[in-house]
Amino acid sequence: MSGPLGDARVEAVCVSGADLLALPGRRPDRSGIDKRPVAGRVAVGELGLDGDVQVNRKYHGGDGQQVYAYAQEDADWWVAELGRELPPGRFGENLRTTGLDLTEAVLGERWRIGTALLEVSAPRIPCANFARFWDVPQLVKRFTARGASGAYLRVLETGELGAGDAVEVVERPGHDVTIGLVFRAFTTQKYRIPELDPALPYLPEKDRAKVVAKIARRIAPVL
Repeated sequence: MSGPLGDARVEAVCVSGADLLALPGRRPDRSGIDKRPVAGRVAVGELGLDGDVQVNRKYHGGDGQQVYAYAQEDADWWVAELGRELPPGRFGENLRTTGLDLTEAVLGERWRIGTALLEVSAPRIPCANFARFWDVPQLVKRFTARGASGAYLRVLETGELGAGDAVEVVERPGHDVTIGLVFRAFTTQKYRIPELDPALPYLPEKDRAKVVAKIARRIAPVL
């Protein structure tokens, strides 16, 4: 598959810059989750967007997690649910998209945005910092139940992008392992871990190793 995906586009490009969220009494004591839209073209490097900061590389950043996208359509659901505005960057995302069903995006799906080439690699698993940032009771539980996690992206080709750029799907693997399936397998439906096998090469390295080990345990013969 190749070509534009309907009117899919980037609504906003967001980075955290030096304005990091303070987390008193926690380690690390800062977070890059508070991202803000930036104007103009933004360089996409091997580690992510120019000017973005990823403080805790154990959970964010690194292989397969250089860029995070969240859909405006999913943000709109939360706006109605919470009765508050959720402008671009409020989910900690680098790209606020429209016209894309990120939950149904297939792992390994490749997007051309501007001159950069990005690959869908994993869902975002909510953490305590996310709940603290929003100050919403039981947000991690509610976010997990909703299941619209957004998508982490791997940088395959560096370049630049900006708000208003079209999202062109240039390649889509033949398997049916979606962001939504991976999210459920990692959270509420762990028995589905073996279903991820066709998409193992596309997962971030740290997730891939865990999935391989879990699949091996499930299929090991009983002696």
